[in-house]
Amino acid sequence: MTDARVADGTQDVTGTDGVTGTDAASGADGVAGTGAADPGRRERAAFLAPRRPAATVPDTDGGRGLAQAAPALVPLADASGPRDATTRLTAHGCWYPSADPAGTRVAFICDRGGVPQLWTGPVDGGEVRLLDAGPDPVREVSWSPDGRWIAYTTAPGGGEHSRVLCVRPDGTGRRILAGAEPGTTAYLGCWAHDGSAVAVTVAVPTGLQQAPVPEIPAETGESGGSGGRLPAGWSGHEGEAVLLGPSPLTATRPRTAPQGGTAAPRPRVTALLTGLHGGAAPQSPAARLGRLTPSAGFGDGLSAYLIDPDGAAAPVLLAAEKDAATLRVCDLSPDGGLALLRRGPRGRREAVLVRTADLATTCVWPVADGDPWIGRFSPRADTVWLRSDADREFAALLAARLDDEGRPHDWSVVAERAGSDLELLSFGHDGRTAVLAWNVRGASDLEVVTAPPPAPATAAAGRTGGTGPSRSVPLPHEVVTRVVPAGPAGLMLALSGSQRRPGLWWLPEGVEPVRTPWSSRDEDAVPPGRPPVRPVQMRLTARDGLPLNGWYYRAPGRGPGEPAPCVIHLHGGPEEQERPVFNPLYHEILGRGLDIFAPDVRGSSGHGRSFVDADLGSGRFAALDDVADCAAHAILAGPADPARLAVMGRSYGGYLTFASLVWHPELFRTGVAVCGMSDFATFFEGTEPWIAQSAAHKYGHPERDAELLRALSPMTRIDALRVPVLAVHGEHDTNVPPQESEQFVRAARERGQAAELLTLRNEGHDFLRADNRRLFRRAAADWLQRHLLG
Repeated sequence: MTDARVADGTQDVTGTDGVTGTDAASGADGVAGTGAADPGRRERAAFLAPRRPAATVPDTDGGRGLAQAAPALVPLADASGPRDATTRLTAHGCWYPSADPAGTRVAFICDRGGVPQLWTGPVDGGEVRLLDAGPDPVREVSWSPDGRWIAYTTAPGGGEHSRVLCVRPDGTGRRILAGAEPGTTAYLGCWAHDGSAVAVTVAVPTGLQQAPVPEIPAETGESGGSGGRLPAGWSGHEGEAVLLGPSPLTATRPRTAPQGGTAAPRPRVTALLTGLHGGAAPQSPAARLGRLTPSAGFGDGLSAYLIDPDGAAAPVLLAAEKDAATLRVCDLSPDGGLALLRRGPRGRREAVLVRTADLATTCVWPVADGDPWIGRFSPRADTVWLRSDADREFAALLAARLDDEGRPHDWSVVAERAGSDLELLSFGHDGRTAVLAWNVRGASDLEVVTAPPPAPATAAAGRTGGTGPSRSVPLPHEVVTRVVPAGPAGLMLALSGSQRRPGLWWLPEGVEPVRTPWSSRDEDAVPPGRPPVRPVQMRLTARDGLPLNGWYYRAPGRGPGEPAPCVIHLHGGPEEQERPVFNPLYHEILGRGLDIFAPDVRGSSGHGRSFVDADLGSGRFAALDDVADCAAHAILAGPADPARLAVMGRSYGGYLTFASLVWHPELFRTGVAVCGMSDFATFFEGTEPWIAQSAAHKYGHPERDAELLRALSPMTRIDALRVPVLAVHGEHDTNVPPQESEQFVRAARERGQAAELLTLRNEGHDFLRADNRRLFRRAAADWLQRHLLG
């Protein structure tokens, strides 16, 4: 899952040395919010100040007021650490880079100290520095375009919530920008191009907010329809981004799809703020926010702001939604006149273009799932580029010319590949050099192209365009996870592969990628003596004819035809994809003499939109059959021993594990379910509201589809369980609450089956701390070894 939330509502402004954040922040940069220490602040804040006053919320409900207004800065004590980790892990990972404007230094996330933390260092070598030595895992990093600040998100307590902080590159001036208020959470958007402000989305559970929201009449428009692509009886899950509860944001507008691509049209899209002013003069931002503030409902109230990290200007409201799944600001035009937002639940993401002067929506367009950074404006804001799978099977690069009002014209397909998704899109500092990462059967193909000039006003809508000169970038490892500009012509790449830990590579212009010295070496990926196993791709056909794909890992030391115990490992999502990257869990299991087959069952990404949607509704029963078909293929086409099979998975894969053990009890000898759902009714009751929004589209509505969800829930068939099961869960998981594992283990024990539960302290849905990850790997491998080899 993406767009995490804050774990608790406390505001801890005490630094590591016991000095309060207010005292600690008064130093070289002055007291936060005064602007006294930097005479250039007022000029930089000009981007913010003229637009509108502070985004405060009026009292509209008889004195009760709202629980949340615009976020306020909270200064913190200096938490920078030593030049190197006190306890350094030789086999560590580095990921999520963001370079300074000159491209000479990079901020990144690294777990060399045992937990993902914020580091910075020179791209060509030298010492690295820990900027935040706190215990909370870091999730995202973004260096400001003016080089003065590094913004980042942390997950307090290792849970699913997050807050946004910033710090100066020398480690001073650390402060919370958003997410410190009780009950809220926040995550990062983009920076203004002059570095004067950073976009932040603040999420407040709608139950905390009291202001009434008048319904806005829906306009009529082209429906788009499903084209018969969705399963029968599933039409009620189309269209609206808000699925659980009423939404005032229901206006629609017709659109013309680009040519090329064979998928059926996507369901109709909705306008974000269309019709809010009804043709009258724009309201004040306070009135606008009051009108958009959610009432109590099943979801989060999301508000996107521009925040001055210096505190010299009040936050500026860009957009707000009630009962929403996601809302992220992906780009701002250089003059600040237009904002590009990404919103909506998974499987129904949308790009929304908003004029910042009046908050009018000028365009809504479907975009692809996956990486949230879905597009970019051209330097003159006369073109917008989007990574979109609108009306096509695989995501491509689309472009549209923008008029003076920010309205798009002449949509065109700029770059596409048959059978491959465009999964990452980045642009150089010149705004004309585009970097495209294509997903080719699970591996990445990186291409640097010259983006085309804006289409002429007379061009035909839906034309197929093209890029300028392009060059392919040879990659030392299989998968690119992030690409960012590094200086005028360089790039910084985050790479993963089957033979190494995640690391960062610097790509100067015209040169092959160079590993940064502080990324772990390939030979340090694992202890000496047992190199990582390179997987072999396997293809099969499900019982209903659907092609499936997976990766088979052969335990070292076995002959080619020797039968081996095998673990069927199922990824999460469901929209994730199994990729050929090094997985320490796999390495641990393979070292115990167990093979692994890791397939993509229907619902996975990387194989086209129709494949992703093939598990909607009652199609999930077919996904459960896919697990059995994959196990059968591992036996018939591979060396798996039919008498020694196990099933294992995390998140949605944990659900499939629980379900496979009760749907196919004769097939597996044991199972390991990690953070998995066991009962959809209790899952919807306990999960985060924003996750419920997305999950309703994927699994079914907890009220309208209650019978379907009951039939799909493993707890409904718990009496069929015949084998031992190990459940693993993070104690702070609010994505899939620990109750899901607890109730399955309890019910299994009541029926005389061996069942154990491992709860990892200070972890959420993802296990981020080195000691907990090691404990989990060894416990899971011990369990599998005992039940498959014992």
